[in-house]
Amino acid sequence: MLNGVIVFNKPRDFTSHDVVAKLRGILKTRKIGHAGTLDPMAEGVLVILIGAATKSSDYLLTSKKTYRAGIKLGCVSDTLDIWGEVQETGAAIPDPETVKAAILSFEGGYDQLPPMYSAVQKDGVRLYDLARQGIEVERESRRVGIEDIHLLGFDGQRGDFEVTCSKGTFVRTLCHDIGQKLGCGAVMDSLVRLSSGDFTLDQALGFDELTALAAEGRVAEIVRPMEDIFAFLPAVHLNEEGLRRALNGAYVGLEHIASGEIPAEQDTLCALYAPDGKIAVLSRSGRLAVGGAPALFYEKTFYTGDRP
Repeated sequence: MLNGVIVFNKPRDFTSHDVVAKLRGILKTRKIGHAGTLDPMAEGVLVILIGAATKSSDYLLTSKKTYRAGIKLGCVSDTLDIWGEVQETGAAIPDPETVKAAILSFEGGYDQLPPMYSAVQKDGVRLYDLARQGIEVERESRRVGIEDIHLLGFDGQRGDFEVTCSKGTFVRTLCHDIGQKLGCGAVMDSLVRLSSGDFTLDQALGFDELTALAAEGRVAEIVRPMEDIFAFLPAVHLNEEGLRRALNGAYVGLEHIASGEIPAEQDTLCALYAPDGKIAVLSRSGRLAVGGAPALFYEKTFYTGDRP
């Protein structure tokens, strides 16, 4: 059975769910998921998880993402993008330098209000379900991180910018907020996800390529190992006793480690590897007692190798 990651290039007009459903047919396996939903009009990197890797989606969702977005000034929309009900504002559009400065001012992060057309929940109900009924409710703003943002080009009314941002950032809301700052309004008119964590667009394959590989029985060649998902975490390599303990949910101490170190900072997420090199368990650092010996405590199992 396949276990791992496929970096997929999602085409426009497909929901993320549509992609998963179609790939189940192409790859002839049911255990498929994805990390980080893309709206139907968006394109680019969609991380597809197969087999045991489907359990890793929560960890991938926390990774930073990079987008190339198109922004059109002088209009607003109920969905904050060009695909909603668009209205011209009639306001004067600032010069390119002012537009550039406004975009750069968001670097570092800001408090962002989730859009009504989103999957964010309010009292257990998805906001988009309320929006489709014409209901708008109060929402709480959330701090989002903007690691880098810069203008790629601007023709006097529309432009493109690139942004690297944290989990939970709505790029169409960012476009709207740029328009509000400029006083002329703005909507998003295109969106391409360039990367999700360490997975990038130049690594991504489309439906046609995957269909051809499946017909040749070569899909396994392009499935990235689960170890790639957790490469950003501190690595600890277990001995046989450590592996047995970790897989049974027991703590792992210094005597159970073949190589690597337990982080000094408590509650640090770590990737624990079996002697065969496969990802085994995610654990968090801690101590056996107040001031006691450092140890790692079970969080989730991913091991697909032979169990001791």
